[in-house]
Amino acid sequence: MRYLLLFLLPLLLLSKPFKVATYNVENLFDATFQGSEYEEYIPGRHNWNARMVEIKLNHTAEVICDLDADILGLQEVENSDIFRQLIAKLKRVGCPYRYSAITHKKGAPIQVALLSRYPIKREHDIQVSYSPNVRNILEVEVEVHGKPLTLFVNHWKSKAYKGYESKRIKYAKALQARIAKLSSLKEYIILGDFNSDYNAYLTLEEKIDDTQGRTAFNDVLQTKVGEYLVDEVMIQKAKRGTHYSLWLELPMDERWSHKFYGKKSSLDQIVVPQKMFDGKGIDYINNSFKVYKADYLFTKKGYINRWQYKKGKHRAKGYSDHLPVFAYFDTQPYQKNMTQKVQLPKAIKNISYLYGVEKLDKPIELQNVVVLLKRGRNAVVKQTPSGRGVILYGCAGKLQEGHRYDILIESIKSYHGLKEISQAYMLKNKGSVVNIKDFYAKENALYADILKQNEVLHNIVGIYQDRYLMTKGQKIPIYFKKKKLTPKNGSRLKIAYAHVGYYKKLQLVIYSKKDFKIVEN
Repeated sequence: MRYLLLFLLPLLLLSKPFKVATYNVENLFDATFQGSEYEEYIPGRHNWNARMVEIKLNHTAEVICDLDADILGLQEVENSDIFRQLIAKLKRVGCPYRYSAITHKKGAPIQVALLSRYPIKREHDIQVSYSPNVRNILEVEVEVHGKPLTLFVNHWKSKAYKGYESKRIKYAKALQARIAKLSSLKEYIILGDFNSDYNAYLTLEEKIDDTQGRTAFNDVLQTKVGEYLVDEVMIQKAKRGTHYSLWLELPMDERWSHKFYGKKSSLDQIVVPQKMFDGKGIDYINNSFKVYKADYLFTKKGYINRWQYKKGKHRAKGYSDHLPVFAYFDTQPYQKNMTQKVQLPKAIKNISYLYGVEKLDKPIELQNVVVLLKRGRNAVVKQTPSGRGVILYGCAGKLQEGHRYDILIESIKSYHGLKEISQAYMLKNKGSVVNIKDFYAKENALYADILKQNEVLHNIVGIYQDRYLMTKGQKIPIYFKKKKLTPKNGSRLKIAYAHVGYYKKLQLVIYSKKDFKIVEN
């Protein structure tokens, strides 16, 4: 028995969790002219030179070292030359990766790559298209503690520059076609930058929807079945080709790794099949999916500290516009929760319900909301003329002022006392509203001092004085979102539209110059 234990001990020591991650490094280019570079990365222009490359390599290596993943998929690596420089840099700073692979798409500006601490047994490019602008998918088989594991590293077409959904569907179809050819016993992980949210069917914009709402990530990759996203319970009994996005492991308001003009998205993903939950070979470690959020990856104002390119020059500062995401896997069987994370069906509620809760534990549907005021990606909505109003902050892109909708709410928050919906999606447009004036706050509410936050005032007159509006004996704080619009003291204002906001106390918020005019100074 003693000799048996001595024999098994090395195997037991090797059997430990391992970390899989993906990271879009944001344009890791070298200083050698290839002819396929993006304009901003042509050597000798825009301050892009050997010194700048060295700084970019240092910053990229810093993140990779601190992330400390055993297997790491990378996106936006120019070519094998800069990839070798990165590997050498990692070795010099004490974070070596012995094994690596990269795609070889001829003429493509950027490739996808993989770093591994486990032996690579084989690698293969999955060609999506002959076009150099369509990146290959990297397929790599590694051996983890004696067990084979296949990784698919992806970087799908972005939504910018005519990024129609049909272009991402080509990637998803190529990937699914390859998966269909694998042995039914094959274990694999899909990861990368998909340029699609985990709930792509809700976030697909009309201007790039050329597929009648059919999405690459949810429909073709089968991360959604019927009206439900594939959750942790469904995946354990799922058929081949069905996949589970690990974003569903996190609370709804934490599901993001990329932020563009304040809009949060979940483009970077780790996606797994049923084989990662079957108690055989390699399994997913429950609740281990996370976003890597080192302090230095954020600016003082809370923005992602991306690589800085301003006024036509590289500034030698920042890291990437994406955050890494990671998850742990093991050769030990998957452990279910005592209470499984069952996907709860959405509940139909009213706006008043939102004022009684601090956060949502499941999506809710608000029916028949009327958009009273829409400025940029913000909108104030109500369901009935006498009911409560609420602001959709940064998530009202598809909505139109004066229209009625059913909307799905996934996240709310309070900002210095102001109740906000921070994540919402349009479910149904029910057309324009004839009697929208009935939904504005009544003037007597203002003068009787019974006004509530998230109402919209229409056609009021007063005098501006030291950040207050003086009207009929009332003194109300007023805030102009654009400082340059602030009128001079003593100006007589006629306000067409004002949002009754809240910043530690009630205040009127004026969003644009069309919302008021100066009638007398």
